[in-house]
Amino acid sequence: MLNARLRCVAIILLLVPFVGHAQTQYRRAERFADSVLTRMTLEEKAGQLAQYRGHSGLTGPLVPEGGEADIRAGRVGSFLSVFGATYTCGLQRIAVNESRSHIPLLFASDVIHGFRTMFPVPLASASSWDPALVQRAARVSAIEATASGLHWTFAPMVDIARDPRWGRVVEGAGEDPYLGAAMAAAQVRGFQGQELSGMIRGDGSPADSSRLVPSDVMLATAKHFVAYGAAEGGRDYNVAEVSRPTLSDVYLPPFHAAAVAGTWSVMAAFNEIAGVPMHANRALIHDLLRGQWKWKGLLVSDYTGVMELIPHGVAADSAEAARLALRAGVDVDMVSGIYVSELPRLVRDSVVPLNDVDDAVRRILRAKYALGLFSDPYRFCDTTREKTQQLTPAHRALSRQLARESAVLLKNAPIGGTPVLPLSRSVGSLVVIGALAADARSMIGNWAAEGRANEAVTVLDGIRRAAGSGGVTYVRGADVTSDTSDIQHAVEAARDADAVVIVAGEREDQSAEASSRASIELPGMQEELIKRVSAVGKPVVLVLVNGRPLAIPWEAEHVPAILETWYLGSEMGTAVADLLFGDASPSGKLPVSVPRATGQVPIYYNHRNTGRPPTASEKYTSKYLDLPWTPLYPFGHGLSYTTFAYSNLRLSASRMHPRDSIIVSVDVANTGGREGDEVVQLYVQDVVASLTRPVKELRGFQRITLAAGGMRTMSFALGARDLAFTDHAGHLVIEPGVFRVFAGGSSESVLTGRFQLVSPRCAQWMIPAATPRFAWDAKGVSVPRTAAPTCREKARRVRLH
Repeated sequence: MLNARLRCVAIILLLVPFVGHAQTQYRRAERFADSVLTRMTLEEKAGQLAQYRGHSGLTGPLVPEGGEADIRAGRVGSFLSVFGATYTCGLQRIAVNESRSHIPLLFASDVIHGFRTMFPVPLASASSWDPALVQRAARVSAIEATASGLHWTFAPMVDIARDPRWGRVVEGAGEDPYLGAAMAAAQVRGFQGQELSGMIRGDGSPADSSRLVPSDVMLATAKHFVAYGAAEGGRDYNVAEVSRPTLSDVYLPPFHAAAVAGTWSVMAAFNEIAGVPMHANRALIHDLLRGQWKWKGLLVSDYTGVMELIPHGVAADSAEAARLALRAGVDVDMVSGIYVSELPRLVRDSVVPLNDVDDAVRRILRAKYALGLFSDPYRFCDTTREKTQQLTPAHRALSRQLARESAVLLKNAPIGGTPVLPLSRSVGSLVVIGALAADARSMIGNWAAEGRANEAVTVLDGIRRAAGSGGVTYVRGADVTSDTSDIQHAVEAARDADAVVIVAGEREDQSAEASSRASIELPGMQEELIKRVSAVGKPVVLVLVNGRPLAIPWEAEHVPAILETWYLGSEMGTAVADLLFGDASPSGKLPVSVPRATGQVPIYYNHRNTGRPPTASEKYTSKYLDLPWTPLYPFGHGLSYTTFAYSNLRLSASRMHPRDSIIVSVDVANTGGREGDEVVQLYVQDVVASLTRPVKELRGFQRITLAAGGMRTMSFALGARDLAFTDHAGHLVIEPGVFRVFAGGSSESVLTGRFQLVSPRCAQWMIPAATPRFAWDAKGVSVPRTAAPTCREKARRVRLH
């Protein structure tokens, strides 16, 4: 009898005619999928659309009870959270040898910010403003995960989040669609590699029919489609009320960028929009995502998302839920089993068209073909790779590098004329305070895949290793609960120390899914600990460990140095010590606005003005009685151990036509005494438009390194897509008028200029709907993918009376 590999090759030879070099890989995948479909029963087709969750066993993750029987019967197409080189190979043998259809399985898992080597959580990675480095981290994550038999990750999460009460803010890139789109595209490229991404985009280079994509790439998933981050009240799984322009201009662009980058998969969100749950939203999935955007990948439900159409109140039973989800364009039913139990009967009763089922199955088969599983089902379960390509020194070094770039120095005030940071190794006695300093599990963050706490470097360990001959004392002080038993001990230790490092914030389980918080202040008695230790009068550094922006107004006023670190992964302690002792200079910038209190949220920099914008001198304007309206720290903020000065903002022209572009340049100088990295940021504002526009919108950024005393001119091109917005009818338009530009080191620390968009004969120009708002090339460089705009509305002559 043929072995599994030869049997799969034989099937290909029987079913697929010879394909010439000129045909793309994706076309071959399409033809192969069509040929396989003709051999499948209706029950087998429904089985391909089913994904079941594994469970933890003594030897690792296992398929659920009865899972092997489901494989033999063709009742399952993929498994969630099942991996391991040896185990997945065994399951594949059952699928290709013992099932009637011989179709290999897909193994999926949440590889969010690393597999065995843990990188900074996505919110932290976004703080690096370094898409190229984030792409390298995703590449390593794919290498490690595929070595354990995985083919598919449910990342990146590209939800825009403006409310830090929402626990899943930690999983995304923050509040801005431009930065979010850049990070989305970078992660897709990292997980999938160029060849796999090129296949789904349809621009893959012609290749020999025997050529396979590398076995260390995996399918990426842009999630959660769409506006999940707009959950009301910051409560997970809640409804989202968003206008059409806000949906199109804020929440959709990162998904479009992921589609342009070539993501093979998109996951539906738990929320509803305008009364339609996303798992039944045909207008957004079928018409927009697959129709207007021409995206050809597979759409997976979120965990039991199809079944949840029943409590949403749009489906009376599981059969109706299956019909609505499949009609909307949901291909894979994660966990609930509804497709397997309901679709065959619904098709036979002519309730669901067979073509809809076949279309969904085709997309699954194309993905399996693209990964090379029909040629070699075992290419992703290599025990040698599993032993040698996980948690390597090179992977840990990359984690440390990204962790360094992801920390944000919020404040660094002088004491005695010298900034508190960096600390000198000759500081003498140093006391480290706070339960989180020694909490290894929190270092690697949530959604830690195969990351292990005992393989992570804690902040305490990192400081001890770096402190040299200086003495380091550790006192627990207080944890994230109401415990105060060790605060007095911490105060006494601070009196005897020359400097103090307090590590405070949230445990890793206080953010992420189902971890919304009504209060975003420091939990427990940590603020009391900080106040009492600060009263001793010693230099204090506050290291924040957290998965969301925290409201820390007292600390911002009274603690001289504050370093926001989030959860930085396996090398967190090492990277934090590098920064505290000056071996590296902080260079991260905030991807979110930090509020002064929970009562300010939602708060975000790219808000619209009102008819009465806030001013301090006028009572009847939009502000609070008891709190400033501004954030505690603005979007894009982040300090360094050197200083940067911006000057000479200039534009290549004062007037611009809608089909042209304009160059904005600014000089950036390192005015401090050491080398440092700066993130140069460009913002625009449409001053007058037919709809109200944000006060600023990020439209460019670049991380640069400058030597002490060095200077560099930075230039950004602005084109039609950068000036466009979505009108109430859903059209992407640009309108003549005055535009402001802002360039600087944060959304508030900027130089300003202006130009005029001129079009004497046209009042409004329209950009084709399929045009991505933001796009990047394979190297992560922003590219003008906008098609030429066309005149939509002729200018009207206005008579003045």
